[in-house]
Amino acid sequence: MVSDGGHSKNVCVIGAGPSGLVAARELRKEGHTVVVLEQNHDVGGQWLYEPNVESEDALGKNKFLSVHSSIYDSLRTASPREIMGYSDFPFLVKKGRDMRRFPGHKELWLYLKDFCEWFELEDMIRFNTRVEYVGMLDYGEFGKDLKWVVKSKEKNTEKVVEEVFDAVVVATGHYSHPRLPSIKGMESWKRKQMHSHIYRVPEPFRNEVVVIVGSSQSGQDISMEIVEVAKEVYMSARSLDITEGLSKVISKHQNLHLHSQIECLQEDGMVQFGDGSCVIADTIIYCTGYSYTLPFLDTKGIVVIDDNRVGPLFEHTFPPSLAPSLSFVGIPRKLIGFPFFESQAKWIAQVLSGKRRLPSWDDMMQSIKEFYHSRELAGIPKYNTHDLADFQYCDKYADYSESPHLEEWRKQLCMSSIVNSIANLETYRDSWDDDELLQEALQSPHFTQLGPHP
Repeated sequence: MVSDGGHSKNVCVIGAGPSGLVAARELRKEGHTVVVLEQNHDVGGQWLYEPNVESEDALGKNKFLSVHSSIYDSLRTASPREIMGYSDFPFLVKKGRDMRRFPGHKELWLYLKDFCEWFELEDMIRFNTRVEYVGMLDYGEFGKDLKWVVKSKEKNTEKVVEEVFDAVVVATGHYSHPRLPSIKGMESWKRKQMHSHIYRVPEPFRNEVVVIVGSSQSGQDISMEIVEVAKEVYMSARSLDITEGLSKVISKHQNLHLHSQIECLQEDGMVQFGDGSCVIADTIIYCTGYSYTLPFLDTKGIVVIDDNRVGPLFEHTFPPSLAPSLSFVGIPRKLIGFPFFESQAKWIAQVLSGKRRLPSWDDMMQSIKEFYHSRELAGIPKYNTHDLADFQYCDKYADYSESPHLEEWRKQLCMSSIVNSIANLETYRDSWDDDELLQEALQSPHFTQLGPHP
């Protein structure tokens, strides 16, 4: 078994978004000393909206991006607020604020602000501080005696601060660094190309011919918004087998068209699709997702990112050779994020305090190998390694720290909202048929007993 010796640790948490905030809280609960380094001026991570993107690289190819948030102005949550809150801090409706079930991004940011204030986390956070380097100071057996050098720089200064920590928790998120397709002619195409990372409002695309690459959530949202101002919008998708909801949207708008993947781009502005059709476009917006990136982390090749797989990580959290002194919160995707981040944070904090023990290095590596193999057998590409979409896994994971399983109402509300969004893409956030489930949720202990904040 891998143990840490059972002492209070001096821990650096990188990032003050949803995963970093709950990590800081759980670490402090376990008696650790915590410093949170946050590159922005406030908490929220991805949910801290940044409207000024003019200075950002349009395709996000820089190693360090100047804008972290990828949120556009009109964005609303894709899940109902009832399922999103931490276990002991419900995402309540507050008078005078956005009271919708699927609120806008500002309301979720305010929820995180409330969380930070209620649990008095701000005194642990250093804002406007970007982490430049994280590396090993000494390498002990299985990382047991390992310490970490963290170099950071405060905004608008050149001075680099170097500190040593017993442990580092990486909570930097995974929706900031654009993942781009490889398209013939992309490098020489002369007109405007951008990633959805820097899309904010539709007005700049008025009367333009716009090609949207990708038909996932951001591609759908941006297409539905731009189609109201653009001359023509062409959505390029991997598959023409689309949801009922998207089909309804396309049938409503004569200037919204669905095409297969782009075959090539030509310098004169021509976009040629795989079905042989062509269009002269003014702008291409790549809604093609995001890549994991850890530009500051130096593990001497122990932790690597291979085709968007961060690894090797035991249960998406601990690299066996560096555990428990290095860990990650928030790597998994396609699950109910905040409760899962909370269970991750509890486990990490308890392992570092000695309350829990990790399996042996051999057992952790065997578990990782078996997980990778199961994904391969299921035909899941490597770049989707961390897309879990599995309530049973969330419950199994919670057992590591004896955290409560996801409530049944939370699972059912999640599934009903997904089904509704597939059928009613334009209206699902404002029209639903799960009122019985909603009432069951609101009568649960999560809301009636565990909601102390005003």
